[in-house]
Amino acid sequence: MTNPEAEQAQPEAEDHSADAAAGRAGGMTGDAEGVPSGGPGAEDGERATDRLEQAVRTAEQALIEFEIAVETFRVEVENFSRLHHQRLGPMYSRLDELDALVAETVAARTGDAEDIRRAQEARAMVQPMPQVDELFGGWMDSEGLSPEASSMLTERPVQPPKRVRPSEEARRVFRELVRKAHPDLARDEADRERREAFIVRVNAAYGDGDEEALRTLADEWAAGPAAEERRPSRSEELYARLEWLAQRKELLAAVAADLESSAIGAMIKMAPDDPDRLLEEIAERLLAQVAEREAYLASLVG
Repeated sequence: MTNPEAEQAQPEAEDHSADAAAGRAGGMTGDAEGVPSGGPGAEDGERATDRLEQAVRTAEQALIEFEIAVETFRVEVENFSRLHHQRLGPMYSRLDELDALVAETVAARTGDAEDIRRAQEARAMVQPMPQVDELFGGWMDSEGLSPEASSMLTERPVQPPKRVRPSEEARRVFRELVRKAHPDLARDEADRERREAFIVRVNAAYGDGDEEALRTLADEWAAGPAAEERRPSRSEELYARLEWLAQRKELLAAVAADLESSAIGAMIKMAPDDPDRLLEEIAERLLAQVAEREAYLASLVG
């Protein structure tokens, strides 16, 4: 089933999307270029270590901001995809069915071999093909576990998101929580594990657009142990840290590029300020097309 709206999307990214953050974070490794290459044995080793520590802190904050932007856009793409399928899928199916009926009516009238071939092709577009969920008894489909199966495993209710983009308040609390609790700010391995588990809960609450849950998590984090800035003591560790940050940034950039180049990502970029309204506009156009097809079919039958 084709999606004409996605084909019309412009390739330019908007400021809110992940590639804009990539531009802002792109200089994260460049901050360290001015740091002397000498090790601990260099004459100005103490000054070099101080500058290197500053470069690491700058790179860490840049990476966190970039990761926030990527995750924000990922949630929008995922929610838009689910809502697009839920709201518009039946309309696309109806259009396919009407196209098949029109082609079959024309073929029945003319008896022409080419018209019959077109009718068969149109009907083939409507007939469902065997799906993965049929092989797994409804527990798994082409996108992974079904919502019902996932709900049983995670004990989270099955419900579609209320909107593509969570509210401004949810976005604000989410950003603040990630900046405070990000695993990259961990003091040791135990602290990293605690932060990683906490961020998983933060991402889940943000994906659901649950402001109350996010505020509860904010209170929980505020009551916990105070986050202390990680300060490596050796220059070799700092250089290794910068290298890891650069690799992580490249990985996130690849994820962001995949999101933005997807059909859904391109559609969101058509209406960056109000993606929910874009769904309504597409639905209106599809309803008009359905009415047009139905009128044409009625004229053929009548």
